[in-house]
Amino acid sequence: MKQKKFGSRGPDVSVIGQGTWYLDHGDRKAAIAALRRGVETGMTHIDTAEMYGDAELVIADAIAGLPREKLFLVSKVLPSNASRRGTITACERSLKRLKTDHLDCYLLHWRGSYPFEETVAAFEELVASGKIRSWGVSNFDEDDLGELLDVAGEGRIACNQVLYHLQERAIEHAVIPWCERNGVAVVAYSPFGHNDFPSARSKGGEVLQRIADAHKASPRQVALAFLTRAPSVLAIPKASSADHAAENAVAGDLKLSDADIAALDKAFPRGPKPRGLPML
Repeated sequence: MKQKKFGSRGPDVSVIGQGTWYLDHGDRKAAIAALRRGVETGMTHIDTAEMYGDAELVIADAIAGLPREKLFLVSKVLPSNASRRGTITACERSLKRLKTDHLDCYLLHWRGSYPFEETVAAFEELVASGKIRSWGVSNFDEDDLGELLDVAGEGRIACNQVLYHLQERAIEHAVIPWCERNGVAVVAYSPFGHNDFPSARSKGGEVLQRIADAHKASPRQVALAFLTRAPSVLAIPKASSADHAAENAVAGDLKLSDADIAALDKAFPRGPKPRGLPML
């Protein structure tokens, strides 16, 4: 599995990781099997959040007995909990649910009403105590990132996790360039869209299938390879089965040609920059 540096100071992390939103809504045994297969195939980056119901508990069962040092675990604090004390309490709650003594990265799920100074102070306190190795944000536009940088200082923001898929490329306008200038990893959530992956009968779907056939790959593998073509971008697709997880992992080593990228860029144009950052 190809790896990329996670922020300016972070370790190398698998370019394809594992998302867990709604993971607790289906078959628990299948979810655990999918996560374990994902780790076995190199997808050691596992993302979750306190908002994701019992996903942290499912992950705890899935990683039981696995070497902790080989995993890269990420969770998120809700904006409503992101005061200085609330952030620390929420992190400790997530650690307990995940049955681990530290998170590799801890994120503010989206911008809320608490001042950045409070949340950053909590993040830095958690780093100092060894409960988290790094911190970042999710659903931040470039203006939000600039404000946060002024508070936190250079090199402290490890990542920005944002909505990014073939039919939603808004982050390419300003967010990805900002993150690359400032050494911030970009993590694409919902990289297949939210129940709207291009149909094989659509024009875009036909282009996807043609490129997939040329590489002896699947359309979803091609989509992941396209989204992670930039040096700063990683993706965290969710898998509902072990076979699906193994399929996602293959995308980590799939290299598209310039012609492939140009064809996909034409089939799925990024469109004009929206007024606000899209999010789910």
